[in-house]
Amino acid sequence: MFKKGNKKLIGAWAFYDWANSVYPLVITTAVFPLFYGAITGGKDAQVHFLGTDWNNTVLYTYTLSVSFLIVAFLSPMLSSIADYLGNKKRFLQFFCYLGSLSVMALYFFDSKEKLWVGITFSILASIGFWGSIVFYNAFLTEVAPPEQHDKVSAKGFIYGYIGSVILLVFILSMIMFPDVYGFIDHPLAEGESAPVKVFQYSFVLVGIWWMGFAQYTFYHLPSNYFKRKPEKDYIFKGFKELKKVFKEIRKQPTIFIFLLSFFLISAGVQTIIVLAGKFGDEELGLPTTNLIVTILLVQLVAIVGAFVFSRISIKIGNIKTLKITIAIWIIVSFAAYLLPGKSPNVDIYFYILGAFLGLVLGATQTLARSTYSKLIPEDTYGNATYFSFYDVTEKVAIVIGTITFGAVMSFTKSMRTSVLVLVIFFFLGLVVLSFMKRTKYVK
Repeated sequence: MFKKGNKKLIGAWAFYDWANSVYPLVITTAVFPLFYGAITGGKDAQVHFLGTDWNNTVLYTYTLSVSFLIVAFLSPMLSSIADYLGNKKRFLQFFCYLGSLSVMALYFFDSKEKLWVGITFSILASIGFWGSIVFYNAFLTEVAPPEQHDKVSAKGFIYGYIGSVILLVFILSMIMFPDVYGFIDHPLAEGESAPVKVFQYSFVLVGIWWMGFAQYTFYHLPSNYFKRKPEKDYIFKGFKELKKVFKEIRKQPTIFIFLLSFFLISAGVQTIIVLAGKFGDEELGLPTTNLIVTILLVQLVAIVGAFVFSRISIKIGNIKTLKITIAIWIIVSFAAYLLPGKSPNVDIYFYILGAFLGLVLGATQTLARSTYSKLIPEDTYGNATYFSFYDVTEKVAIVIGTITFGAVMSFTKSMRTSVLVLVIFFFLGLVVLSFMKRTKYVK
């Protein structure tokens, strides 16, 4: 077994980002939201689900909220049991397979009549992805020492951005040149050249990519780093571990303040990420190709952002660097609200906005994960349980963010106003972070 800090072990851990990042890019942000919107009737269309009529976009945001709520409920229980059993890797594998197979099942969502297929497997895929991230993040403290967490965390996100861009470029080529690939099916929507089958096959490709490349990570990650031997009543022991870590967090104000700030920041960041594509589609009326190109730009700039800001944090510290990224998020949100939808140059404005978003996207995600990992007591076997609180904080934040976004949109009929409301989350997160004290590794 490789020792902590081994380059091959770190590389194998980071490679799971390469494997799984195609899900948030292709399914959550770039392709599926546009596909869902077109299949369900376009902007402001009504759909019937669970005996109720819904605005299709509002239903989509609430669907995301449900999936995150389920993960928020399950992950503390599962991670505490995983800590007690010492088998985080098995849980990581389970959620990886649940997510990748569910994504492939979206292939069968090809009409408004099959809305239940799209909703059901969207929820399961989201649970699979975010469930696996709980255990993946928890491995960071086992593969690298604290002084390497910023660089290692950034490495994972950079791998993820590069891998997901490669697959999205291929999918974009299928959308732009369907005839080259032999697709002659009916187009997705009026004014679109890409057939429905192109989008369906892209979902299958995402599932195969995710499951296939994850095998390298699974092969090298340790199975039981702390050599724990569980007793028969491990389920109840798992709950005891959860309770124990919860009490420990309450006694550590620095971790508590960080989690509160992270909660507020994530409510804004993650909501923008999952709904940016639909904003460009419905509010600005941009074609599918332009939207995907913008999202590609976001990913490419995010690579630079993750690298640059991880280096800046070494010089000025994590807290100050995070404050800079939050300030930029506030500016980006205001700019999105002010974007002139009817301007002939709206696509150029959207590209510029996407570049700034990408710059802080990679930085915020990288620094948040590495900062929290530095706050966890060193060599604690409860690292998965500690990270479950981190992930639960993020998931509950997304629930609050997406529900707020959907509720404001339902009331005002405007996605712009919903985006503006997200500024409140960023501002409050910045205020709370200002009360965070420095520690040995977090400056």
